[in-house]
Amino acid sequence: MQLNRNTTPVKMRNYGRIVQDMIRYAATLPDERERAAMEAYIALCMRQRNLLWNRDQESGFSRVREDIIRLSDGLLRCDSPVFQQLMAQSNPAAGIASKKKKK
Repeated sequence: MQLNRNTTPVKMRNYGRIVQDMIRYAATLPDERERAAMEAYIALCMRQRNLLWNRDQESGFSRVREDIIRLSDGLLRCDSPVFQQLMAQSNPAAGIASKKKKK
């Protein structure tokens, strides 16, 4: 029995294959509003994953935006008003990276 697996190489390991697959799917969406909502959701997922991967590094939406553009080969531009609202937000997940273990 042959399994149906996605064997394309992962371009950015800190985000993983699922994020890469979501970006590929979002690039195929014909509806502008649906694509903008998907871009915002992907950016939130990427930011959370990046905070877990690189706790010492700032992971703002500007970096996530550049990574989405790079991973989509320029098909997703992240220039919708929904995405601009995300970029204007403060850092809601900053507490995750700054938590220290109690001794």
